[in-house]
Amino acid sequence: MDRPTGYEPLYRLKAVAPAVWIADGGWIRFAGLPFPTRMTVIRLADSGLWLHSPVAPARGLVEEVAALGTVRHLVAPNWLHYAFIAGWARHFPEAMTWGAPGVVDRAEGRGQALAIDATLGPVAPGPWSAEIAQHLVAAGPHREVAFCHRASRTLVVTDLYENFEAAKMPWWTRPLLVLGGVAHPRGGIPRDLALLLRLHPHERRRLAATLAGWAPERLILAHGRCLATDAAAALRRAFARWP
Repeated sequence: MDRPTGYEPLYRLKAVAPAVWIADGGWIRFAGLPFPTRMTVIRLADSGLWLHSPVAPARGLVEEVAALGTVRHLVAPNWLHYAFIAGWARHFPEAMTWGAPGVVDRAEGRGQALAIDATLGPVAPGPWSAEIAQHLVAAGPHREVAFCHRASRTLVVTDLYENFEAAKMPWWTRPLLVLGGVAHPRGGIPRDLALLLRLHPHERRRLAATLAGWAPERLILAHGRCLATDAAAALRRAFARWP
């Protein structure tokens, strides 16, 4: 049983918008720090399901997802969010697995074999291009693909924006969250990624312009509290914070 994260119930679908759900998972560690996990499920017009940054394929959640439609796409959206892709692929072997640039090498470097069918690029591929826009963030070693579900104006990211609620995190992590610029209620772009973007100003401008053009209303995060409204304004503040 997973230790509570504050986002219970875990491993259950929660509706966010028409054709959009999230499922909160348990904790995962990176660089010694605990992170709560979250996946996003989008049902496409053909009833196929698109799973972003899957959490552990817990019993009950797999059945709930299968009841929504046919799982067609498993998405590892950045070079770190791959831990549970293989588990979902075993449940849904007909699904196509997509990965951000560098994710296979990263997994192999951590002793995990990861097979993907296609690498995500700067342009949304045909299966979801009419419904989900995407943008490849490339800043130093960081590779992440941000997505926007057009119909619901829902932006979906992993580590590009984080919003940790201190009360739900171990006490010893709280100063680190403030230092990293990702503590609720403000949240934002993590300091290390913001610094990488400053070193790559062209990518920073391109990313800011793309997100502004999408004009998202809500923001689904892999880590921390999601933003149900005013996502575009929050993004503008986040970029202004790290000029």
